[in-house]
Amino acid sequence: MARRQKRRGRKISGILLLDKPVGLTSNAALQEVKRLYKADKAGHTGNLDPLASGLLPVCFGEATKLSAFLLDSDKVYIGVCKLGERTASGDAEAEVFERRPTDGVTSARVEEVLEGFRGAIQQIPPMHSAIKRQGQPLYKLAHQGIEVEREPRSVHIHELRMLRLEGDELEIYVHCSKGTYIRTLAEDIGEALGCGAHLSQLRRTAVGPFTEGGMVTMEALEEKGRQGFDALDDLLLPMEEALSGWPAVALTDTSAFYVRQGQPVLVPQAPTVGWVRLFGPEQEFLGVGHVLDDGRIAPKRLVRAS
Repeated sequence: MARRQKRRGRKISGILLLDKPVGLTSNAALQEVKRLYKADKAGHTGNLDPLASGLLPVCFGEATKLSAFLLDSDKVYIGVCKLGERTASGDAEAEVFERRPTDGVTSARVEEVLEGFRGAIQQIPPMHSAIKRQGQPLYKLAHQGIEVEREPRSVHIHELRMLRLEGDELEIYVHCSKGTYIRTLAEDIGEALGCGAHLSQLRRTAVGPFTEGGMVTMEALEEKGRQGFDALDDLLLPMEEALSGWPAVALTDTSAFYVRQGQPVLVPQAPTVGWVRLFGPEQEFLGVGHVLDDGRIAPKRLVRAS
């Protein structure tokens, strides 16, 4: 009996800035987007919990080679902390197991507490997270009622501001490094205030160079899908925009040839340290490189021309 050949999807490359709705897992949102585009290859760049909404960059085709750089980038969130209530998950997914009065919480006291969470801080990852212990995600253990010891992690809070304090709701703006758990931050702020807290709402508004201004809702995406693939493809950003803050290095024909062979090259007047974006003589994006100690630029992640 002949083996049935797997149907291949469309070979497209680029980045879609999806506005993930509340209620969908990041993977479910990714699969829906992939289905609409009938894409051969796609991946998202940074998980958002089902109760969170906002920016979820979806990388297609060759852009998936750059997803690790977006995963490592800074993020911006708007979160609402429900003061006076603690939950087992640290967010609104679980039932409230403890209530405390919030009478002593004032704007001045909040400002004082927030100062202690700016800069480099230590966080203990929540049990309801995808971190694995002996191959098992912690959230699966949590659902079994099992709690294990977790090592604190260093994260950096670049900016933390109070946006609103109304009754038992504290809305905050957080610009943070990768690996920061906003629900853990909400819990820790609540403990520092003496009343406890959990994260009741969360929206991500920036990932690396991308901001909410370019986001597309699922409804808008479905409407574009009814118009055809051209309308959908018009929403895709060039993959190199994921690294728009990096220096660009233009290569000659000869240098581009050697880079494509995986060999480092010397480029006059190029940066002397760090990561760079590589472009060929026709301004085509070739991938990313890193400056070696001797000044040459070594290719690190190359992409194929679309």
